[in-house]
Amino acid sequence: MTKRTVTRADLIEAVYHEVGLSRNESADLVETVLSEIATNLTSGENVKISSFGSFIVRDKGGRMGRNPKTGEEVPIEPRRVLVFRPSQVLKDRVKNS
Repeated sequence: MTKRTVTRADLIEAVYHEVGLSRNESADLVETVLSEIATNLTSGENVKISSFGSFIVRDKGGRMGRNPKTGEEVPIEPRRVLVFRPSQVLKDRVKNS
């Protein structure tokens, strides 16, 4: 089985076939949804999509790390990270596929 990455173009094509919008309208719809998700995440809000999962923005504190090659301690700056937590529905679908 070959693994393949789903692209924006694939999403646009799926909307085009499933919903029946024109290709341009489908592209606008996909771009609007992705833009809205990105806007909310960059402003620090979490995004929850029912039966799919949640995108969670976490603040990680600074800490001391170690360079594995030299063993020298180096500071790791505080940062924000994005975490995806799949819903139980999605987990079950993946498990049973």
